[in-house]
Amino acid sequence: MKISRVFTAVLAMLMTVAAGLIFGSGAAVASPKPTVVLVHGAFADATSWDGVAADLRSRGYRVVVPDNPLRGPAYDASVIEKTVADIDGPVVLVGHSYGGAVITNVHDPKVQSLVYIAAFAPVQGEPVQITIDPIRFPGSQLLPPALGLKIVDDPHAIGGKNVDGYVTDEYFHSVFAQDVSDETAATMLAHQKSAALWANLELGGPPSWANTPSWYLVAGEDRVIPATAQRFMANRMGANTSELPTSHASLVSQPGAVADVIVAAAHG
Repeated sequence: MKISRVFTAVLAMLMTVAAGLIFGSGAAVASPKPTVVLVHGAFADATSWDGVAADLRSRGYRVVVPDNPLRGPAYDASVIEKTVADIDGPVVLVGHSYGGAVITNVHDPKVQSLVYIAAFAPVQGEPVQITIDPIRFPGSQLLPPALGLKIVDDPHAIGGKNVDGYVTDEYFHSVFAQDVSDETAATMLAHQKSAALWANLELGGPPSWANTPSWYLVAGEDRVIPATAQRFMANRMGANTSELPTSHASLVSQPGAVADVIVAAAHG
């Protein structure tokens, strides 16, 4: 009799464990963290994300920082779409500056949220140049002589040549990143990538933010994309919006605060 009771008790315990394995215990199971894809903008390269990427990785996120060709939203978006396609699981897609126009043209169901850091967020049929129009949104200092032009080899352009824009050496620190040290500005300048002039004139396609939850971090002291233009775009897209009193390069001057917004989007 005693052995029978023990056997019954053990059997009941095993059945309880089995039921838990089959039907679940009812406890919440943490979802895997999304992969964060960081897309740099014009006049920068992937190293501009170094501080943000390091912060996110320290919080347990996988971070991918692809090269942005800076040839035009459609072509550049196709490159980033290939990066996203190679990732398993959900993605948080982040764009800085012109990188915002690129992620706006990326369409992949794995992208669970978009984050714009002092970035362009065009509607369909709109070139990014409109949002730095000096009459509509005055305040941008990215004009000659701060903006330089040069002819570059470009296999994607007709005739293999293209006109690229860049920030001139003497104005880079004061216009692009006035809130970083001289040493940091020099490093950023050394990594500057010029962008095709066409990239500012190409018409945008259907915006991904129209059906994807979006976050926007406004750079309140931006001398490239006026803060008024950023607030306008953030409001138009219905983004979760916050603001920092930073230069255009908030990802470099305030990487922790930028990472906080990205984490909020990952949780959102």
